[in-house]
Amino acid sequence: MLSEEDDVDIHALRRQGMTISEIARRTDHDRKTIRAYLSGQRTPGVRKRTVPDAFDVFVAYVTARLIEDPHLWVITLLDELRQLGYAGSYQSLTRQIRDRGLRPACVACAHVTKRPNAVIEHPPGEETQFDWVELPDPPASWGFGHKKAYALVGSLAHSGIWRGVLSPSMDLPHLLAAMTTLLGLLGGLTRDWRFDRMTTVLKQGTSDLTPMFAAFAKHHAVTVIACRPRSGNRKGVVEKNNHTAAQRWWRTVPDELTLEQAQASFEAFATGQDDRPRQTETGNTTAKAMFAAERLRPLPQSVFPVVVAEERTATRQALIDWRGNRYSVPPELAAAKVIVSQPLGAAVIDIATVSGAVIARHKVAEPGLGVTIRDTGHVTALEAIALASAPPGRPHRRKERIPPGTAALRAAAVLTGTGAPSTTVIDLAAYEQAAKNRNTLQ
Repeated sequence: MLSEEDDVDIHALRRQGMTISEIARRTDHDRKTIRAYLSGQRTPGVRKRTVPDAFDVFVAYVTARLIEDPHLWVITLLDELRQLGYAGSYQSLTRQIRDRGLRPACVACAHVTKRPNAVIEHPPGEETQFDWVELPDPPASWGFGHKKAYALVGSLAHSGIWRGVLSPSMDLPHLLAAMTTLLGLLGGLTRDWRFDRMTTVLKQGTSDLTPMFAAFAKHHAVTVIACRPRSGNRKGVVEKNNHTAAQRWWRTVPDELTLEQAQASFEAFATGQDDRPRQTETGNTTAKAMFAAERLRPLPQSVFPVVVAEERTATRQALIDWRGNRYSVPPELAAAKVIVSQPLGAAVIDIATVSGAVIARHKVAEPGLGVTIRDTGHVTALEAIALASAPPGRPHRRKERIPPGTAALRAAAVLTGTGAPSTTVIDLAAYEQAAKNRNTLQ
């Protein structure tokens, strides 16, 4: 390997008219080495590898992923490469991507500028930050009926511990239901809750809480803090966790996961983030270690009364999907839209028509079991309707042998000219009389 100074010297000697052999003798280097540096095949200061680069086998995959998603985090890419056999470190991966120029520039995002972030001190147990994050293109098997899913992320501002709950909607009942689940996952209550100015929390155009959310906050004995208008990035902890959830988890969720499996995966991912390093004035620590200092109050004994309602379309077997299980409806509503409602914490669901008439009630099973719960009356009525609508007679088997019949053969004979219909009528009585006369003569 030649240094930068050696490279300058050999180029200067070459410009003075020396041959490659003369330069090699003068600098005590091999002629092939001198020729490679003079032609630009080798770079000064970069040692030629004697063994193949172990990263070469991963270049095609990394290139393809970064072309598909120019904003893919390197740590997310590292998670994928680990499953493919990559044993290098995060630092080695970033160096390979940088040195090889594998990440393309995103033209669509080149005009976006970065905003400054405010620095806010958060003592232990002071504040929990909540925010929605949109998740586009959820799997069709989730049954949301639209092109977006949502996740409510709750973060403890002091330690940075966070959890998330998937939801089909951001309306007030789903917000309260998701918050109830989140508070249980976080392990308790802080003194304050911080939100942006979402209309489910604040009356539009004012700083007053909506009546139901005010009752929800009073039930938990907390203070609600809303970010000031036109004052962005006031929830830095939860916003960063939203970014992590969207970039490192949602981007890699496979289509075959059910909603319940995705929720379990989401919780496992968030729990795995508890060991991430945190920097404090006293030194380096982890989010889990800082969580030990959080002074969380216990949750109320009773659950806040709120009813979550969602629209479903019944199948042709008069079944609807709810939380990973299936429940029957009257057969008259097969393939029709219904409204499924469940009080928070209740063990029953009500199924109503679009006009609001409740037509079925079921005891709910454990979410995600994949069981089917049918009412006996619904089964009987469905069988009666199915039998009544069946055509008369035995249905034909798919491979049943049915050769051409008499009528078909007669029509075929007419078409081919081999069997024209005869108009002659033979009376057998005439033959009988002739036979009798013959016997008499003998």
